[in-house]
Amino acid sequence: MPQQNSSTKGDQLDSVVAEARRDMERRQKSYRERALKMYPHVCGRCGREFEGKKLKELTVHHRDHNHDNNPPDGSNWELLCFYCHDNEHSRNMVADCYSETTPGREKEAPDTFKPFAGLEALLKKKD
Repeated sequence: MPQQNSSTKGDQLDSVVAEARRDMERRQKSYRERALKMYPHVCGRCGREFEGKKLKELTVHHRDHNHDNNPPDGSNWELLCFYCHDNEHSRNMVADCYSETTPGREKEAPDTFKPFAGLEALLKKKD
């Protein structure tokens, strides 16, 4: 079996990456155009209006974060400006970080956690 040199592997990788980017851009262009026809050119969070050259600052946000879920009625989309879109994804990343538990240090759910449970017994011991 002949070995491929590293430049051939690199060329193949570059080709695959370029094709994936083209597919993504084609898919985005398709649902972006549909969303812009369906919805007013207003950010769904801050309410800024966009027109002309500024329209490129308006992005299509997928509510379920699945970029392949593009129903014809647009029910998974909302138009957000760059700033609100970044904020939306940042909030989810932070929430995900806080919801993870370190193995061995699992916490009770906040609604059942009782921080002063057993406090009375501790206070009685000191007396």
